[in-house]
Amino acid sequence: MTTQTSRPDTAVMDAIREVVDGTTAGRVFGTPITHDDLVVLPVAKVSGGAGGGSGTGPAEEGKETGGTGGGVGLSAKPLGVFVVKDRKVTWQPAVDVNRVILGGQVIAVAALLVVRALIKARQRR
Repeated sequence: MTTQTSRPDTAVMDAIREVVDGTTAGRVFGTPITHDDLVVLPVAKVSGGAGGGSGTGPAEEGKETGGTGGGVGLSAKPLGVFVVKDRKVTWQPAVDVNRVILGGQVIAVAALLVVRALIKARQRR
């Protein structure tokens, strides 16, 4: 039985390294927008993760060994903007409409369940 050794797949590691190196403050803070004495600086939450793999091992007779793998995931979510006007800085948060709608639906369902429980309790009396 022979054991084969190979170098790690550098293409996967190079791709992961490129993504990590590209994660800078420029990805979080957008390009400032200026108009007269007003400056708007967009802000986002950027997160990500990566993984890689490789593999070799003893091969069954007549078969080759091998294996590679990798993956990268990135996510960006707008948080809001800093507004600079008249030498004063204010924060304007971004409104996530989907989250507001989902929250309203959850509250509505909870309210309906409470009303149903109250009606059933009254009917038992």
